[in-house]
Amino acid sequence: MSGFARDTKYYGDRLVYEPLESKWRGYHAQHCGCGQDWLEAHAVPAGFTVIPRGRTGYYGLVGPGLTEGVDEEKLTANALWEAATGKPGAQTWYESVRVTCRSPEVEAARKAENERVYGPRRERAAQAKTEPATEAQLKYLATLVEKVGKERFDAEFAKAVKGTGIELRRPRERTATAAKRLTKAAARKLITGLVGY
Repeated sequence: MSGFARDTKYYGDRLVYEPLESKWRGYHAQHCGCGQDWLEAHAVPAGFTVIPRGRTGYYGLVGPGLTEGVDEEKLTANALWEAATGKPGAQTWYESVRVTCRSPEVEAARKAENERVYGPRRERAAQAKTEPATEAQLKYLATLVEKVGKERFDAEFAKAVKGTGIELRRPRERTATAAKRLTKAAARKLITGLVGY
C-alpha cells in the first residue's frame, strides 16, 4: 500500500513516500497515457529521488512538496500526483507516517513470532520432501493418469522430480510403480501439474 514511511534500516533518518508501483502506474496510464515509465519520464525530472529498499524491488521517493519542505502533520501525495499525471493534486485528507522500529528487541520479537507461526510449516515442508507419497495421493494420481495419458504423466513427472534424485519412469514401467517412488512433496507437485493440464 502506498504511504509515507520512516524506516532507519532502509532509508536512514529520511521521511520517504513508498508508492505502490501498480497503483501509480495505473494512475499515470489513466491520466497521462504517454506510454512511458512514470518514474523515469515524470517523477525523476520533477525533482524526486528514488531510494532503493534493499534488493526487494521496493523503493521510496523523496522530493520537493512530497517529503521535503512540507509540514509532516499535513502530508499529501499531491506533488507526486501532479508530476505523474500532469494534473493538479486534489487530495484533501492528510496521511500519517508509518514508522518501522528496528531496535534489537523489536527485531528479536518479530523473528520469534515468525518462528512460532512459520516454523511448524517449514518442518512439515521438510518432512514432505522425505516421506513417501500417501495412499490417497497415489490413488488420485492413478485416476489422473487415466484422464491425461502416459505422455503427459511423464512430462509432469520429470518436472516434479527434477533435483530430487528420484528416477524418471523407465520404458514399459507402469505409472503406478513409478509413482510409488515419489515423496509427498513431489506427488503434490505432480498432482498440481496434472490437474492444471
